[in-house]
Amino acid sequence: IINNYLDGTQGGAVDKASLSGMHFRDSRRKVDYVLAYHYRKRLTQHPPGVGSPESTRGSASSALVSNGGTGKSRAEPQRQDGGQHGSQGPPGAEVIELGPLDTLEEEKRLQREEYERNLVEAGLEIEKDPENKSQGLSFVRIHAPWQVLSREAELLKIKMPTKKMYEITEEGGILKTLNEIWRKLTEPLQPQVPQQGNTNMKSLSYPFSREKIYLYNIKDKDTFFDNATRSRIVREILKRTSTKARNSMGIGTLIANNVYDAAYPLHDGEYEGQNDDMNERKLLYREWARYGVFYKFQPIDLIRKYFGEKIGLYFAWLGLYTEFLIPSSVVGIIVFLYGCITIESDIPSKEMCDQHNAFTMCPLCDKFCDYWNLSSACATARASHLFDNPATVLFSIFMALWGKSTMFLEQWKRLQMRLSYFWDLTGLEEEEVSFPLPEHPRPEYETKVLQKKLKNKNITTENSNEDEKEKLTWNDRVPGYAANFGLILFMIMLTFSAVFGVIVYRITTAAALSFSTNETTKSNVRVTVTATAVIINLVVILILDEIYGSVAKWLTEI
Repeated sequence: IINNYLDGTQGGAVDKASLSGMHFRDSRRKVDYVLAYHYRKRLTQHPPGVGSPESTRGSASSALVSNGGTGKSRAEPQRQDGGQHGSQGPPGAEVIELGPLDTLEEEKRLQREEYERNLVEAGLEIEKDPENKSQGLSFVRIHAPWQVLSREAELLKIKMPTKKMYEITEEGGILKTLNEIWRKLTEPLQPQVPQQGNTNMKSLSYPFSREKIYLYNIKDKDTFFDNATRSRIVREILKRTSTKARNSMGIGTLIANNVYDAAYPLHDGEYEGQNDDMNERKLLYREWARYGVFYKFQPIDLIRKYFGEKIGLYFAWLGLYTEFLIPSSVVGIIVFLYGCITIESDIPSKEMCDQHNAFTMCPLCDKFCDYWNLSSACATARASHLFDNPATVLFSIFMALWGKSTMFLEQWKRLQMRLSYFWDLTGLEEEEVSFPLPEHPRPEYETKVLQKKLKNKNITTENSNEDEKEKLTWNDRVPGYAANFGLILFMIMLTFSAVFGVIVYRITTAAALSFSTNETTKSNVRVTVTATAVIINLVVILILDEIYGSVAKWLTEI
């Protein structure tokens, strides 16, 4: 869908000034969100003169622009006519009969028109591609003007920087000296990302308020809200805008009902190519999202600016976790090398591998297995010493102290508090508790509630409370709980069956290989059985993981 959007914007549907598809046709208003949908309509034959090129040229060359004034006067009558008689195709076009799909497509079209009208009423500006084909993929571009952004930012209590600045001072002494030495040592590992102003100065942030707009450092209204904030605001409007058709609640329900195919914000331009235009997406690709820069630190502030605070915190945690794995891997390699060095002096391995001390062991099974020599397990004993030696105890103690219990957890708490301070996330949890925003339920849940509401619409009593919110009761949830319980029980039995099957495989394979006439095969029965059982376990785990993921997704949606 995204590739088709870019191809459509570069295929002559827009002006040369907006070939990247990032702006409206006026090349001024930025595209904050895109709605994509497939349309399908029936071409009808018309008498000569009705479908003349003069009458159809306007339909093919203009797009609907709401709140912008471009092409709206011509597109509206054609849209009304298309809703009654179908869309006009080129002269001499053949009739495409869609049968029962006509009613469904017409219903989707009406829902889209009503939803887009409600978006315009909410203050958003939209621009649509002309539907000049019998079927295809079309896009609705959405722009949020300053009035909408400021209103929603105040409603969502988004913190924005004010004109008040203060200096961030660092502690002196030996810690400052160590930090400077560390910065010089890690300078080649730092991403080449331009600094945003003076790093020692910080703006005081405050929840946005239109009444106190003089407090904020607004240099340009078009860039005051960054792309992530603009996308978040538009997304909130899309989620709460409803339609009367099928009582749809927001864009999530419309996508679930296939009225729209997708809804997404645009990236910040191209990241590949030889052009010199640098944008944040290309900068992230060069300094972060490539295998060639795996050794560098993450530009975490740029990640937060481009994707938002949630994604920024996630990658901050992932980066810290990866950094803490480096010392753990180094200690693990040292333990492994210690095992390699001391393998010749390991007493249990020497006794098992000594051919002069022939220890005869009891058979591994009752009837068909023969006595076997302990020296046949020499390779297994030497290999186990590499990973299980006296240094492993020290490695376990190191991991217990280095892991979640102490070092890693405490370091993550410090990093999280530091990022919360610099990203103005302090007090966010208290605000969510004091002023909780309404949570939007899943589209599938909304659909079931609406179906129940329509089913009980005619069943009213005198004592019914009209203001009571409709919700699913215990009787409505019983089938879902029964399906959940049955499938979970089945998956537990399937897991036990897989484990039992591997055990049976080990027993039968060991017994079968014991009858082999090949001495090499007979002497390596344990190694063969163990290795193949491990591979089977790995394959079973991967398969069951995919099955569990699909079943969990299906159980969530029912």
